[in-house]
Amino acid sequence: MRKDLLQNIIFDQRDLEFPEFYVLRNTHDFTNDKEILVISGVRRCGKSTLLHEIRQKNKEKDYYLNFDDDRLIKFTVDDFQQLYELFIELFGIQKTFYFDEIQNIEGWERFVRRLHDYGNKVYITGSNASMLSKELGTHLTGRFYQYELYPFSFSEYLNFKRIEIDSTSIYSSKGRALLNRLFSEYFKCGGFPAFLKNKNPKYLKSLYESILYRDVMVRNHLTNEKEILELVYYLTSNIARPVNYISLAKITNIKNSTTIKNYLGYLQSSYILFVLNRYDVSLKKQLKNPKKVYFIDLALIRELGFQTSEDKGRLLENLVFIELKRRLHEVYYYSDKHECDFVIKKNQKIVQAIQVSWTIEIEKTRNREINGLLEAMEVFNLSDGLIITKSEVDEISINGKVIHVIPIWKWLIQNIYS
Repeated sequence: MRKDLLQNIIFDQRDLEFPEFYVLRNTHDFTNDKEILVISGVRRCGKSTLLHEIRQKNKEKDYYLNFDDDRLIKFTVDDFQQLYELFIELFGIQKTFYFDEIQNIEGWERFVRRLHDYGNKVYITGSNASMLSKELGTHLTGRFYQYELYPFSFSEYLNFKRIEIDSTSIYSSKGRALLNRLFSEYFKCGGFPAFLKNKNPKYLKSLYESILYRDVMVRNHLTNEKEILELVYYLTSNIARPVNYISLAKITNIKNSTTIKNYLGYLQSSYILFVLNRYDVSLKKQLKNPKKVYFIDLALIRELGFQTSEDKGRLLENLVFIELKRRLHEVYYYSDKHECDFVIKKNQKIVQAIQVSWTIEIEKTRNREINGLLEAMEVFNLSDGLIITKSEVDEISINGKVIHVIPIWKWLIQNIYS
């Protein structure tokens, strides 16, 4: 690659404006060790902004390049050495590197490994889970740790809105009313930072197209756009409903279930959706059992799917699933005679069971949620269970087991403010 063009890109990117990073991300201090930090997540969730914030905190901040730049289309692994030498020529010797969307360059991991082996600190971001994990696992084992970033959580949304909530105000009538109102806004608008600023639905459409074409189709050399569009349309219209590869193939007129499995893998690698397994002690059965599919953001679901009337209960379930992922839980759903939305596994044991329902005021709904939860609690020998609702509070005791009913806003912030 021409040296003068590369230099031009470096200085152009130095002039890019990043939004003020006043949102508190739930991260630890990334700057105190020598391991490679990998920040991964869906496009436009804030990875570049977080990387910029890290740069601003560090003394060394000049060795930065964003590879998601059309002028770098011809950049190859052979150009990394020239980039390294150009950094030294322009800014002097530094030991800290920042690379945005580096997975666009095939073979990048060898260069990053060399930087690390020579005592440099490297920060990288990426938008493709499978490519990153494959490359990191092959060449960087034991040299990195990964932080998966999501669109704003509810607590981050409160920071974005500059709303200060403390442990006392959440118990007042005024405080609870405010949190209910703020949650309703968050439930409608989701957590993509740029969308929260402009509220323009065209932004969501553009974001989806960027993910679909760049991170799914181009990256995986796919050509049948219509098949993937129809699959995503069906899944966003049926979030949290059990599906299997064979039925999806029939519904979407895709030739075989293996193609469906591959498409879901590609979509999951782009972080736009997640596939949840039904829990079973047999891994083979887990893989064969029906799956549930959840999407990265509620506003994106509303933009892409079709609902004659909004199914708030399933949207709430989607939100809870993403929060469980954000909290790094190993999650499954449970189903036998009844169904339990989520069971959490820790150290080879199920430690928590959770139901999600918009309301349990209707007797039929209340019985369904309690029966599903109690069955899971019996099977996994749990004394406590949890039902998350929009706004209800209750404590139900049945046969020596206790079910806590709490509002969603309280569950979302309980690790922060209580």
